[in-house]
Amino acid sequence: MKRKDLLIGIVVFLAVTGWAACNTQPEKLPILGERTLKTNPATGKTDTVYPAIPTFYLTDQDSTQVTGARFSGRVYVADFIFLSCPTICPKMTKEMLKVYHAFENDDRVGLLSHTIDPEYDTIPRLKQFATSIGVRTAKWHFVTAPADTIYKLAASYYATAYPDSTAEGGFTHSGGLLLVDENKHIRGVYDGTDSLETKRLIKDISQLLTESR
Repeated sequence: MKRKDLLIGIVVFLAVTGWAACNTQPEKLPILGERTLKTNPATGKTDTVYPAIPTFYLTDQDSTQVTGARFSGRVYVADFIFLSCPTICPKMTKEMLKVYHAFENDDRVGLLSHTIDPEYDTIPRLKQFATSIGVRTAKWHFVTAPADTIYKLAASYYATAYPDSTAEGGFTHSGGLLLVDENKHIRGVYDGTDSLETKRLIKDISQLLTESR
C-alpha cells in the first residue's frame, strides 16, 4: 500500500471511529426487580410490568405527610438509617450529603431517609438532626412511621431493616443508597459507605434526568 493511501485510510478510520464515539449513547440504567407480563383483555396487547415502590404515607421532620405523590415526576434517592446508629449510618448520611449538594438547586431530584427506629427517632429529633447538617426539608425528607410500616416498605426497596439484639445499635439494616426514577422503579443500588459509589450515583442521576426528558 502506498504511503498516501495508508494516510488516507488512517484519516478515514479516525473520522469514522470518532463519529461513532461522539454518537454512542450510554446504555440506559436497568430497572431492578423481576419483571412480569400483563395482557390487556380489551386489546390483547401484552406489556412488560416492572416492580415499583408502592404507595406510602410517612411523616417528615416538619410533621408534614410525605407520600409518593410528592416525588411525582422526580428522581429521588432513598436510604434506611437510625440516628443512634454506631456503625454505618453516619457514613451513609455523609455520602447522602454529597448527593444533596450536587443537586441542591435541581428540583427534579429529592432525597428520602427513613428511620428504622421510630420509637427513638421522634419528629423533633429528626428535625434537630436535619437542621444540624444544614438541609432543606423541601429537598431532603427524614421520615418516620410505625415500625412495621417502615420494615415492610424497606422490603419493597429490596432493603433489609429489622430489630436485632445481636447487632451493634440493636438493628440490622442495609447500607445501600437507592436510586428511584419518576415511575417509582429502582434504577440502582449504591454502597452508602463508599465515596466512589457516591460518584457513580451522582453520575447515574444525571443520566437518568437526561432519559426522563
